[in-house]
Amino acid sequence: MKSFPIGARLTAWYFGILAVVLSLFSLTAYFAMRKSIYRTVDEELGAHMEGVRRLIERTARYEPDDLGRELREHSELAGSTLLQVADRQGNWLYRSASMDRYEIPRLREASTVPSTLVLNDMPLRVLTTEIQVGDRSYLVQAAVPLDDFYGALRRFATLLLVSIPILLLSATAGGYWMSRRALAPVDQITQAARNISVQNLSSRLVIPQTGDELQRLSETLNSMLERLEAAFKKIIQFTADASHELRTPVAVMRTRTELSLRKPRSAEEYRETVAQVHSELEKTSDLVERLMLLARADYGAEALQLFTADLGEIVREVCSQGKMLSEAKEIDFREQIPGRPVWVKADAHALRRLFWILIDNAIKYTPEGGRVDVVVGHENGFAIGE
Repeated sequence: MKSFPIGARLTAWYFGILAVVLSLFSLTAYFAMRKSIYRTVDEELGAHMEGVRRLIERTARYEPDDLGRELREHSELAGSTLLQVADRQGNWLYRSASMDRYEIPRLREASTVPSTLVLNDMPLRVLTTEIQVGDRSYLVQAAVPLDDFYGALRRFATLLLVSIPILLLSATAGGYWMSRRALAPVDQITQAARNISVQNLSSRLVIPQTGDELQRLSETLNSMLERLEAAFKKIIQFTADASHELRTPVAVMRTRTELSLRKPRSAEEYRETVAQVHSELEKTSDLVERLMLLARADYGAEALQLFTADLGEIVREVCSQGKMLSEAKEIDFREQIPGRPVWVKADAHALRRLFWILIDNAIKYTPEGGRVDVVVGHENGFAIGE
């Protein structure tokens, strides 16, 4: 999903989570309704059975036919509840007409828990109870058809199956619209950022006054653009100054050399020309060093590449260049580097640059006729360079 836009990914996650939540809700609602139906039917059976118990206790002294009539009247008042009553000898005192139609089996042992039977494709909830009145015992069985309840349960399940996809699609479409609306400022920020280049670094992003992450992002980007603009202006200014400063000594050196080459000059005039060229070269060298420092500062800290290197060999290379500079100032340049390798673990390039800076500064700040010593060796297991 990484290749899809954020809005699409958010919508997909929203769709998946909502689908799981609605599915769990539907299953919970379905089984809760099913349990509620059984509880309602069981309460109806229990209430009907309690009414039969009171009726039998009140009319137990009647003849069986009279008791049957009382039970018939009570059963008719009970509505859809089916009833059959027999004594312990198996003689029917009363039996609803529908009992034969549903082929409900004859009375069995009493049970305190209702059970569900499917007879002739008709689901029934059946409760069998034994009622004891004096020395007489009666088996009473009540049943409630569940087809109406199951029909309501099926309609409820159909409603869930139809409504959940509609709700899911509607909510997903709404979520996608909301995500696109919420992320619309991101597209605007992206487009504005693309339009900013070197030619218009002063341009800024429009900050949405929403007080959320997008506003903080825009403010942060604008702060970054301000720092980049300031840095770029400094670079342009330094480049312009450097170009001007380089142009001046180069122009002076070219002019002096051209004048010297137009006609023969005396040794003193040539010496004066060389001295002026040397002075301008020192200015140029100093400017180049400043440019290098600026480049290093802009680049940041260098990552050192550490390898085993011969310190003596590195210093010897640098000293060969330092000798040429020392000869111009008539400085006594001496080096003491052992013939065997002086192994160190270091970045050879950085180490070479370090010793060149040290030797160059030593020659630069040593007066004419002075002395510069470069020493490399071992001391207490450590490499020494001074």
